Amino acid sequence: MNAHIDYVLHLADTTLILAQRNSEWCGHGPILEQDIAITNISLDLLGQSRNFYQHAAALINSKDPAAAATEDSLAYLRDEREFKNLLLVELSNGDWGKTILRQFFFSVFQELQFKALLNSADKQLAAIAEKSLKETAYHISWSSEWVIRLGDGTNESHRRMLAALDELWEFTGGLFIPAPYEQELSGSVAVDVSTLKSPWLAEVEKVFQEAQIPIPGQTFMQQPGKTGIHTEAMGFILAEMQSLKRSLPNAGW
Repeated sequence: MNAHIDYVLHLADTTLILAQRNSEWCGHGPILEQDIAITNISLDLLGQSRNFYQHAAALINSKDPAAAATEDSLAYLRDEREFKNLLLVELSNGDWGKTILRQFFFSVFQELQFKALLNSADKQLAAIAEKSLKETAYHISWSSEWVIRLGDGTNESHRRMLAALDELWEFTGGLFIPAPYEQELSGSVAVDVSTLKSPWLAEVEKVFQEAQIPIPGQTFMQQPGKTGIHTEAMGFILAEMQSLKRSLPNAGW
């Protein structure tokens, strides 16, 4: 793989794994309207991942036609250490508050990332980002409303949001740590994610003030997972997600 392909796979893997996680709420949401909402967000993320995987497959096949890469082979036939998604998106869902807070953190970051990608030298990436920005704006609106509702709600909902924050905050630092392939492409194809930290934190602080949730102080931050080192949760996600394709690799729809 080269840096360009690795970067596109990172974008694809991150959106795919979060789509998989969110889809676990289908049929289990707190009320029907929100069950449908988070399922639709899962479909938005899945659509984004498909666009990224198709682009990655085209890049791989242009370098080596014998590879015959497809979006399916990249999603279903790669092993855990080959996935380059952020650790934040692979964490267990926990309760509704934890899922909401994770989506909020990621969506604020993704909007900043996609806006920066509009200037990418890779015009296909820029086009995917432009197409996805309207979806991401809705994801922020939806998740931020829930963060405020739960954070500034009952004593129990506030307690649960603080517990979710304790679990998730150490993984937010990884959003802004560039992988070697991002550093190599920074200023051309890739976004310098380190520059997104200040605007991300400003947006999070604004919502947290309304939600009566404090920003944590200085704490240890986990590495991002972009080079294939994951939590123990990742193997279980792939086992479920890839089981059919691996059992029947030649099956068609």
